[in-house]
Amino acid sequence: MRIPDGLVVLTFDDGNKSDLDFVAPLLKSHGFGATFFITEGLNFLTHKQHYLTWPEVKQLHDLGFEIGNHTQCHKNVTQQSAEELSADIVHIDQRCLDYGIPQPTTFCYPGYQHNANATEVLNRHKFRFARRGVAPEFTYDSRGGRGPAYDPEVHYPLLIPTTGAAGPHWQWNDFLWALDQAEKGKICILTFHGVPALEHPWVNTEPVQFEQYMQHLKDNRFQVVALRDLAVMIPSS
Repeated sequence: MRIPDGLVVLTFDDGNKSDLDFVAPLLKSHGFGATFFITEGLNFLTHKQHYLTWPEVKQLHDLGFEIGNHTQCHKNVTQQSAEELSADIVHIDQRCLDYGIPQPTTFCYPGYQHNANATEVLNRHKFRFARRGVAPEFTYDSRGGRGPAYDPEVHYPLLIPTTGAAGPHWQWNDFLWALDQAEKGKICILTFHGVPALEHPWVNTEPVQFEQYMQHLKDNRFQVVALRDLAVMIPSS
């Protein structure tokens, strides 16, 4: 199947409260798909005013959105043994199954860190896709920045780059630039955190900004999907 121009994948990291309260209703109103990557790390288990509960994660699933695996502890996977990373993955898989959510088929590297050993663990767990950050092709900025479009002819499906990492340093012109990359078989992969990110302001997106981004996608007829949806367009290796 040919990859259409204007194909955008929306991803959201860490299970912020705004994923369900604000983001999901807006995406539903536009008919957009998205992937929400869930971890029990950071302060997910204790700061419930900032993070989803598992029943709320289930609500996202029930609304038709994809739930992806972001590990139990949100540790730097390059500093974990294969056994530790595998246990972190299995924990989130099991929590999903406990709440009637399908076992995730997509993964997100915590903090964008990755190496060959971690990727091999993901391969053994039979993930279909995994998203990384913008490096090494672009300089990583923890407050948001540009990255390469996903080219299935070039990039390994367990090392899909982020084209636009939202944050205070990533603004309207960067958003438009990211969308311009979605052509000639390449896919724009957008990463957001909280809208707003109350606990992590360095990855914050203001709600008004986000509404403008989504309205532009709708008005210009971009196809906006979850990461899992690429499986029907990209052959398995």
